[in-house]
Amino acid sequence: MTPRVAVVMGTRPEIIKLAPVVEALGPAARPLSTGQHWDADLTDVFFAAVGMHRPPQPVRGVGGRDRADQLALMLTGLTDWFRADRPDAVVVQGDTNSANAGAQAAHHLGIPVVHVEAGLRSHDRAMPEEVNRLVIGAVADVHCAATAGNAEHLLRAGTPAGAVHVTGNTIVEATRRALPGPGKRAAVQAAHGVLAGEYVLATVHRPENTDDPVRLQALLGSLGGLGLPVLLPLHPRTRAALLTGGCLVPPAVHCTGPVDHATFLALAADARLLVSDSGGVQEEVTVLGKPLVVVRTSTERPESVDAGFSVLAAPDGVLEAARWLLRPGWAAVLAGRSSPFGDGRAAERIAALTLGAVRARRPLPLAVAV
Repeated sequence: MTPRVAVVMGTRPEIIKLAPVVEALGPAARPLSTGQHWDADLTDVFFAAVGMHRPPQPVRGVGGRDRADQLALMLTGLTDWFRADRPDAVVVQGDTNSANAGAQAAHHLGIPVVHVEAGLRSHDRAMPEEVNRLVIGAVADVHCAATAGNAEHLLRAGTPAGAVHVTGNTIVEATRRALPGPGKRAAVQAAHGVLAGEYVLATVHRPENTDDPVRLQALLGSLGGLGLPVLLPLHPRTRAALLTGGCLVPPAVHCTGPVDHATFLALAADARLLVSDSGGVQEEVTVLGKPLVVVRTSTERPESVDAGFSVLAAPDGVLEAARWLLRPGWAAVLAGRSSPFGDGRAAERIAALTLGAVRARRPLPLAVAV
């Protein structure tokens, strides 16, 4: 009998990172969408890009609500779905509200929970994602840690050693698969009016940057002072913040609509520098061999910083961090370094661990007398 594995996803990064796991699970996979990201540019485009039909959506009306409402709605909706269509295991990824709700719903129903990208810690509980990580870590049965450092966080917190597995991060294979070749990258860059190596690619979406107009304006000012054209694809939250906060966008900063994963990678691969508050971008630059200024107070991905790909900076520290990353010879060093997030085989390891958890929970068939 083919196992039934629910794979919960609600945001753009989850679609990207879980697509290889869905593929590796094959007919056992039962993808579900929570609708946490509701904009078609952040969902439909990404499902299409990974070759996945839009999954069933057990939850409605989640997008745009505050965190408490999102969690309450998703926990109720997913619990009802899992009761009616009981899976043998539930896979969640990362630290989103969707992952938190999916893990809790499964756990409370006695369904094994597999946590992909387990063990990340910023040690900053002001980040909503940190609380999600702690909750998921408390209820998960199989912890798929991307790095040995992530695994160590779990072990120090008392997670049983037999439940913790270093698998690598699926972003490595997802990035390699989605990265366009040189010709397509050149076409994308031409369409955006930039030349390879002569522009900066930036993304901003975290509340710590978008919800404070003073901080957002300082970040925009720093981007405008880099001395290169800056492409800034706008997340819906950032676009709304620009409209309501009265921020001035410098002439050197060119705002665009959201872009799909392949387009983003085509721009990232040939940018001279990236500036972002995204967790996923911190991982992707290590696969692409590019320098990144991380505009955040703290990060749960110190591996990117420790390997020299990233520098953590406040909005008014972006220029100093950029000068350090763009020092002579450093680009060539990064281009030759391996990603600290694995070898590109994480999905197959995660799928094997998930199916192993199902087999361990399933009762053996009764012996038949002959």
